Amino acid sequence: MPLPDLNQLRTFVVLYELRSLTATADRLHVTQPTVSYTLRQLRARFGDDLFHRQGHVMVPTPRASRLFGPLHEALAQIDATVSSPDEFDPATFDGELALALTSIGEQTFLPPIMPALARAAPHLHLKVERLDADLVADGLLRGTIDLAVTVSLMESPHLWRTPIRSVEYVALSSAAHPLPPTDPAMFAGRRFVRVSARGGHVYPLQAMIEQGLMAQVKLTVEEYATVPAVLEATDLVVLLPRHVADVFCGWFPGLRIAELPWPARSTPVAIYSRGEASLSPAQRWFRSVMFEAVAAGEYRVA
Repeated sequence: MPLPDLNQLRTFVVLYELRSLTATADRLHVTQPTVSYTLRQLRARFGDDLFHRQGHVMVPTPRASRLFGPLHEALAQIDATVSSPDEFDPATFDGELALALTSIGEQTFLPPIMPALARAAPHLHLKVERLDADLVADGLLRGTIDLAVTVSLMESPHLWRTPIRSVEYVALSSAAHPLPPTDPAMFAGRRFVRVSARGGHVYPLQAMIEQGLMAQVKLTVEEYATVPAVLEATDLVVLLPRHVADVFCGWFPGLRIAELPWPARSTPVAIYSRGEASLSPAQRWFRSVMFEAVAAGEYRVA
């Protein structure tokens, strides 16, 4: 059986990314029957269904998932070879780029990144997607997300990662109910807020379990956004990254940071994207601007 041609492989890659025959046809400017015919040819060539329909979604098989990364990178290298290296001009770019952030990532990183984007690409539309640590790698590989910023460690040969700042954890409480500084018994009798680890910050939960503090949790929330207002009005305590605590204290002067009485560091916050060969010129530019805007001093190149 002959090898698939480039158009067939491109159809496979786009279908994997979009999970829809109709959307794939629209993206490739062909008819839906053409996409269906190409899929039948690919199924025969690879001896696998490649995609199963579940409702309106085309769900890839394990074989399709193994094929996607290498085929996407190969097509991206071909596109980069035949395209002009100077074809991307951020000043005239009026498309959309997607950035995955947690709620605290929005609060920490959007203030520096938005002015940088406005200066370089005034017509760009930035779409912020809520980051779910369990789903973000798939979104990056499929191209539904251009960049992600997270402490989650995603070990994939098809993803590019660079640290942008270290993460140190502290305790935050109301100034009306301060914590003793670095006292091993500083949390005796105190009540805690627990925040979901879906955004990747798993250290606070791990520390509370290890230190026997889970019985003192009185409030569990999904996001950090409402935590500072709750802390200011109560005697509750939360464990969170220092750079986030600094932002919250700037908004709520009635909050106070306390050092933890044990070592409290995790993997660094990092920017993730597709691998270098798979990036479009717009994505490559976006990644460089993002790094310059948000990287802390310890990770910048002099």
